Amino acid sequence: MPYLHQDSKPRPAAHPGGARGTHSSGKGYEQLKQECLRRGVLFEDPDFPACNSSLFFSENPAIPFVWKRPGFWQHNEWLDVVIDDRLPTFKGRLVFLHSAELNEFWSALLEKAYAKLNGSYESLKGGSTIEAMEDFTGGIGETYDVKEAPDNFYEILGKALKRCSMVGCSIDTSSAAESEARTPFGLVKGHAYSVTGIEEVSYRGQQVQLIRIRNPWGQVEWNGPWSDNSAEWRLVSPSEQRRLSQAAQDDGEFWMKFEDFKVHFDKVEICNLTPDALEDSTAHKWEVAIHQGSWVRGATAGGCRNFLDTFWTNPQIKLHLTEKDDGQDGCTFIAALMQKGRRKLKKLGAEMLTIGYSIYESPGTDGHLGKDFFRYHASKARSKTYINLREVSHRFKLPPGDYILIPTTFEPHQEADFCLRIFSEKKAITDPQETEEEKQFRALFEQISGKVSASAKNIKFKNLSLISCRNIISLMDTNGYGKLEFSEFKVFWEKLKKWISIFLQFDFDKSGSMSSYELRGALKAAGYQLNNYLLQLIVLRYSDEQFQIEFDDFLNCLIRLENASRVFQALSVKNKDFINLNIGEV
Repeated sequence: MPYLHQDSKPRPAAHPGGARGTHSSGKGYEQLKQECLRRGVLFEDPDFPACNSSLFFSENPAIPFVWKRPGFWQHNEWLDVVIDDRLPTFKGRLVFLHSAELNEFWSALLEKAYAKLNGSYESLKGGSTIEAMEDFTGGIGETYDVKEAPDNFYEILGKALKRCSMVGCSIDTSSAAESEARTPFGLVKGHAYSVTGIEEVSYRGQQVQLIRIRNPWGQVEWNGPWSDNSAEWRLVSPSEQRRLSQAAQDDGEFWMKFEDFKVHFDKVEICNLTPDALEDSTAHKWEVAIHQGSWVRGATAGGCRNFLDTFWTNPQIKLHLTEKDDGQDGCTFIAALMQKGRRKLKKLGAEMLTIGYSIYESPGTDGHLGKDFFRYHASKARSKTYINLREVSHRFKLPPGDYILIPTTFEPHQEADFCLRIFSEKKAITDPQETEEEKQFRALFEQISGKVSASAKNIKFKNLSLISCRNIISLMDTNGYGKLEFSEFKVFWEKLKKWISIFLQFDFDKSGSMSSYELRGALKAAGYQLNNYLLQLIVLRYSDEQFQIEFDDFLNCLIRLENASRVFQALSVKNKDFINLNIGEV
């Protein structure tokens, strides 16, 4: 399945002012706007055309859509996603997201930008509230089952609101018929409520924990204890009522006793905002560390701890917890592992992978930990479960010290990009673990960036050909920049070492070149079992007049096969009902 190689070095948190352009022309919104003004035309987006493929990737529309332009628009988002203002309609009405006011289009345009970012409107199907909150704020999400929430849940919610986190809550439904159904207490099932406050109030000589909820409808409120007109408020001083902004208004906002909240509500979602999304005066901001990485088949896609032989090959991130929480004996942090770009790959048959992570206490040695360490040491913490969601997050409290966090897919050999984010109460330092060879290799890469050279004992070639260089870039440079970043070159280097070893193994006469008759065994060792017809074509293409194949040609052959196998794999997944690809032959 297609994936993008990402450098795993720590990065600063993203900032809205540094939005990265995504338009294929390389131009940003302002450039495109000025171009259209100069030409006197309305913008039409070639990247997301007004046609059926931008609506659905797996089916044709059941009704004829007409794309119409509204009279105004504006859009700003973390990524600079440029769209035109053509929207899908049926019988003159918007088909998807729309406002109650018929001349208001900002929500539909925002939805179109989000659909473009994910490939189509259909790709948004099956999303979640927390996923959208993260994408539009850059924050990190947590989901709690209220009935199984930790003992300090009230404290967690209080800290979240002090940090200006977005907090939502809802009541589960057992069937579609229950959606938006009202309970006898004035609550609505399947409805997205907001948590807007949390306070303690003096009542009959005791402190009572209250929570304030808002119904976005602006009406329909809780009618139980501590509701707007309940008897409890008569025993609360006027000054306390003013402090809590308590007023009996049918405005959709109401207070509840926290114990009642835990009885009647089922789920709470918290979106913790990054420091750049908050006002400077906001108290108790999170400290943030971010790592980008990839699981690559045959290199860093080791699977979970069940697969001990490969588990140790996964990326390893060192986490330094240096300061205890204020007044606490441990260090609180949230670890969130996100698999990237899977919605956009839906049209190629990609599904969400099952992901999770484990945290081990560091043995105090530098470098990548080997298999024996994990054979004899248990994890100190782990994600609650391996699950096929876009992101897995969990809150931990561990003693100060050094830890190793290992992000993985459940099964080995599954490829994807990932983003690991650490939100900590106090400063935490994260570093990707590197072997001594990787450290030397990074230094070498920095010295020779922009040059490509290779040599190996007993291999008959001086330098890689220009064609080889171009093919290497086409194989590894999936971001389209026309050059290799360190992480991309690092993955290719591992492949190159394997291919050199195979070449030497099958160069039986040690001549420095391989007989074409030895090619079948060499390709099989590299993972490619070809039928006679394909093998004959390859021999004709890559062998010389003496039926010899030098390493440069062997390398080009493997790069072409690697590229072809990825394309065929993607096509076979997408068209699994009718594609039967077989390139093997006994």
